[in-house]
Amino acid sequence: MTGKIITIAQQKGGSGKTTLAAHLAVAAARLHGKTVAIVDTDPQGSLGRWFMARTERSDGAEPDMGFRTASAWGARYEAQSLAKDYDIVIIDTPPKMGVDGRPAIETADVVLIPVSPSPVDLWATEPTLEMAGDAKKPAIMVLNRANTRARLTGEMALALKDMGATAARTMIGNRVIFASSMGHGSSVLEAQSKGLAAQEICDVAEEVLKSAA
Repeated sequence: MTGKIITIAQQKGGSGKTTLAAHLAVAAARLHGKTVAIVDTDPQGSLGRWFMARTERSDGAEPDMGFRTASAWGARYEAQSLAKDYDIVIIDTPPKMGVDGRPAIETADVVLIPVSPSPVDLWATEPTLEMAGDAKKPAIMVLNRANTRARLTGEMALALKDMGATAARTMIGNRVIFASSMGHGSSVLEAQSKGLAAQEICDVAEEVLKSAA
């Protein structure tokens, strides 16, 4: 049976794609018992650096997930190759991707689009939604780095529902622990498993994995 491919995409930088990719990978493996591989197509290589930090802290143990890098055009080949051996393959894409980002969208079983709570980020979501729609791929938008008490966050949550794609039921808060755990090749699920950040990741992961099934 071929594994499922989840592509995380957003035209605007700073939306938290890499953090979401890493945390979704850990959640799929630790909470759902899936074999997981990640593909970094962003030239900045942040997901790859997180993976290397993770392998270094494992004291020589085998990595708990597979990893490859690829160009945007090579995303389809690498992801489909990994899907032969892994249950879940997660592709992290660069911001401002044009037509060269289509292979990552076209090969996905579901496209996950993180959106920070600002009108500019919402506008930047439209091209990604269009690509997913053209490829007839389901898309889930998740409000990321949100201040749940802010009025703008509530307005953004309502706006997501009006954009023609599924909005995740769970918002991911703007919490320092996401950045601090990433810096150590870890995740909030390992650093603070009983915290609100971990619960948010658990809920989003469950929703996304169900959509990819």
